[in-house]
Amino acid sequence: MPVPFHPAIAQWFEKNFAHPSPPQEKGWPVIAAGEHTLILAPTGSGKTLAAFLWCLDDLFRAGLQTSEKEFSRNREGVHTLYISPLKALNNDIHRNLQEPLAGIRATAHELGVQSPPLHVAVRTGDTPANVRQSMLRKPPHILITTPESLFLLLTSKHGREIFRNLRYLIVDEIHAVSNNKRGVHLSLSLERLMALCEREPVRIGLSATQRPLERIAAFLAGQKHVANEEFKARPVTIVDCGQRKEMDLQVLAPVADFGDLPEASVWPAVINKLYELIRSHRNTLVFVNMRAQTERVARQLNEKHREITGDDNAELALAHHGSISREARYEIEARLKSGSIPAVIATASLELGIDIGSIDLVVQLESPKSVSSALQRVGRSGHVLSATSKGRLIPLYPSDLDDAVSLTADMLHGDIEESFIPENCLDVLAQQLVAEVAMREWPRTELYHLVRQSYCYRHLTVAVFNNVLDMLSGRYASSPIRALQPRLSWDKVNDMLIGRRGSRMLATMSGGTIPDRGYYSVYLADSNTKLGEMEEEFVFESRVGHVFFLGNNEWRIEQILQDRIIVAPVAAIKPRPPFWKGDSLYRDFATSQRIATFRRELLEKIEHGEGEAWLRETCRADENTAHNLQEYLLRQYEHTAAIPTDKQFILESFHDSANEPHMVLHTCCGGRVGDCVGNRYRASLSR
Repeated sequence: MPVPFHPAIAQWFEKNFAHPSPPQEKGWPVIAAGEHTLILAPTGSGKTLAAFLWCLDDLFRAGLQTSEKEFSRNREGVHTLYISPLKALNNDIHRNLQEPLAGIRATAHELGVQSPPLHVAVRTGDTPANVRQSMLRKPPHILITTPESLFLLLTSKHGREIFRNLRYLIVDEIHAVSNNKRGVHLSLSLERLMALCEREPVRIGLSATQRPLERIAAFLAGQKHVANEEFKARPVTIVDCGQRKEMDLQVLAPVADFGDLPEASVWPAVINKLYELIRSHRNTLVFVNMRAQTERVARQLNEKHREITGDDNAELALAHHGSISREARYEIEARLKSGSIPAVIATASLELGIDIGSIDLVVQLESPKSVSSALQRVGRSGHVLSATSKGRLIPLYPSDLDDAVSLTADMLHGDIEESFIPENCLDVLAQQLVAEVAMREWPRTELYHLVRQSYCYRHLTVAVFNNVLDMLSGRYASSPIRALQPRLSWDKVNDMLIGRRGSRMLATMSGGTIPDRGYYSVYLADSNTKLGEMEEEFVFESRVGHVFFLGNNEWRIEQILQDRIIVAPVAAIKPRPPFWKGDSLYRDFATSQRIATFRRELLEKIEHGEGEAWLRETCRADENTAHNLQEYLLRQYEHTAAIPTDKQFILESFHDSANEPHMVLHTCCGGRVGDCVGNRYRASLSR
């Protein structure tokens, strides 16, 4: 092994693994040297163990220096903090840590070494209140949590104390948070954490898809305040093991012609295609873009399977998404991992690096709109470095064809999107300032310097910082807007920031950047069993006695209360399908431009009579996809005499059946640019 691990840990590893994987071989020496580290490696390459094993070794050696009873009783707080953006990933890491801990303990016993008891705990929104309280009284050595739960711990008197002796900080799937406000919020939480630690912990970032690495590394580490207004970036060692895995990819059109659908719907053909794929593989993971689709697709697959087998209780697929209860999700993940269910239909709830066992095939219904997301999902198949990842993309409508084919070509070349990190988000800054000042009084200048240590606020000016403080301390208190009431006090004589009564409670109730959803909890009648959550609009449209399906079962509504609905199981022929509102899936500018370039190249091939052959041979499109895509572009060309590409926009005008005029601007710039341009034209036309 490349670093001097304790013999118990070294022998356990050698018993279970033939040799270290590239991220382990390259990452362990860097982490052991106490350097901040960013590891890029494909899914299934062992990068999580690369991050954890030296942390376990350091903790193991510390435990050997004290008696078992003393080590267990006198816990000095959290030694290793693991943060991931997904609750399911946290629980999976917790399960997967138990095996190495048990193995190391057994190996130590064989060597005649008394292994210290190492405690691991998970703290997420699903963690019961009594468990949360117990880990504050007896902090675990390894704490696994989410960005939002870390924020709550930092805004708690006892929660802050458990991090005084923190040695290692692991941020998993860092690409999933770095390019949005959730990452901005986390970056400020990490700097608040630094102010509590007796010495700064080693930061370790993990991801399978990220670009450019230098920017992600700078986000992970932030900068250190040196003196006055001088800051120095924390150095980060980048361990780039991003070699691409072998991928077996293909785009499969569910119908021969999208313009001639036998039942006026593509879904019967989609279900038939899915059924064939699932039945020809042992374990299949199907990704969709909306939670309601998981329920409907799983239900239709099960109905078809029961018709074919004649078994009314047969199950072919289960639905998995964030609105199903924690217990139900655990059971589904366990059944998928054990191979007792042939297929699971999931949203992004299973996209990140969860260990879900051996998956033969990943199917994506409709384009996921980004190359990095598609690579994460297809990477669930063949979850070891040497295995080939097998993925099939099924477009659901004609305008999804070029998206799916272009995205597949980008996946083959590993051409992932560039990450852009938001900066100077003042709403997030206001949240974190209220939370931190609620916990202790701060000199304004010191708190400003702390905020500047975050990569996302490295360019924040004193004037802007003071303006935010002015707002929070009541500058606009006379406004009828309740949100502008003072949240902290600014003593300008002593230049001190002081928390106001109730500010801590306000911070914990409204912290984070995940938008609030009006969800009703679904509980089983005569028990305290939570089945999941439903959109408030769905509940408003429901009445007592209505029957709907959720999580592969039918439920009759017994009561509708203020914040929950009470249901009972029932067998129904035509239950209502559930629905949840979600955010629009926008393509980013770079991905949209690649699709536009792909269209131009395809048009050139079509002009030379090579379109369908090029799509099949180079872009992994099946015969139906190639034919449908070529016909789709040619129909558009006949209608407008042009196609929107990376070289041109198309402005189309027409009158509808009521003789109302319409204008359509066809661009390939992504949703954010398209919305902006559309609003500008609307305003101009109105004037």
